[in-house]
Amino acid sequence: MKKRDFIRMVGLGAVGITIGTPLLSGCRSLQRVPEMPVWVWMSARGDSPRQWKNKFRELARLGVSGILMQASEEQYPEMASLAKSAGLEIHAWIVVLNHRNRETMEKHPEWFTISRDGRSTVEHQPYVDYYSWLCPSRAEVREFIAERVKRLAMMDNLDGVHLDYIRHSDVILPIGLWSKYNLVQDKEYPEFDFCYCDVCRDQFKKQEGIDPMDIEDPSGHQAWLQFRYDSVTRLVNELAQVTRDHQKKLTAAVFPTPEIARKLVRQEWLKWNLDAVYPMIYHNFYEKNIAWIEIATREGTRGLNGRIPLYSGLFIPALTPDNIAQAVQYAMDGGAAGVTFFNERAMNRKFWRNVV
Repeated sequence: MKKRDFIRMVGLGAVGITIGTPLLSGCRSLQRVPEMPVWVWMSARGDSPRQWKNKFRELARLGVSGILMQASEEQYPEMASLAKSAGLEIHAWIVVLNHRNRETMEKHPEWFTISRDGRSTVEHQPYVDYYSWLCPSRAEVREFIAERVKRLAMMDNLDGVHLDYIRHSDVILPIGLWSKYNLVQDKEYPEFDFCYCDVCRDQFKKQEGIDPMDIEDPSGHQAWLQFRYDSVTRLVNELAQVTRDHQKKLTAAVFPTPEIARKLVRQEWLKWNLDAVYPMIYHNFYEKNIAWIEIATREGTRGLNGRIPLYSGLFIPALTPDNIAQAVQYAMDGGAAGVTFFNERAMNRKFWRNVV
């Protein structure tokens, strides 16, 4: 798998590579799991309307409740109609702040994030060449994103919008990825620390009386950390108002636990006004065994305290048909309302036979 495909899948809810970490078996029997909502992340890619229709019918027959679909805006109206006719809930799955769009970069280079060492993600992308990021502190960026969400929310048959890459760039990668990029991220390094653009610096200085560039240890400065968390939270909550104005749901793919999300990507998703949350509990990225799915799920459900449902995201390339039922059971034992599989194309009949 190419490096581009890897991080794209990582961020698309869905970090997409199997790391060579052994899967350690738990003690539970490999039985079919209780009935529960099952969702899938999937992409339209080059499929035709007829293929979508057949796929949606098959997923409904298998017992899938809903799909988080990545497609072009032009594809969604027909796709949503076909999904609804099959009895499926469908949300438009979109990449938000990771924005490698040439037109936007040329017209509005100031919209993009700046690292602590002063480099813009327009010219210098961390990790991979498409890691250009919009700054959520900028009102014009939030308006730009809100317009896109509004267009989707106005579409008939779409039930909601599903946000991905709704965060800052990874200040620290999951430990299981360090060797792939020949990195040791034992602390927050300047080239991976965002955002230090003029707007962020000015807003924080007005709020706290100090320029973030003058902070000796940004990783330990709670007000500066909170400022970054809040910049993303404000954007999410503004988008939630947009979708609710059109009677649609807003959901998001997030990092696996509240603590990990804050530490690695400046997400404070417990404060987001979502209708449901889909943590990417990809155990192998954190060098954990599948029992960690229960631990991570419970951290999220306890933090949410029943406010909204949590659907545990499971990474199919790190599972087998023999242990997928066990993984799902761990999610349910952790309090999940259901599970979400990344991704549908990785699920063959051997997997489905053990979970639905």
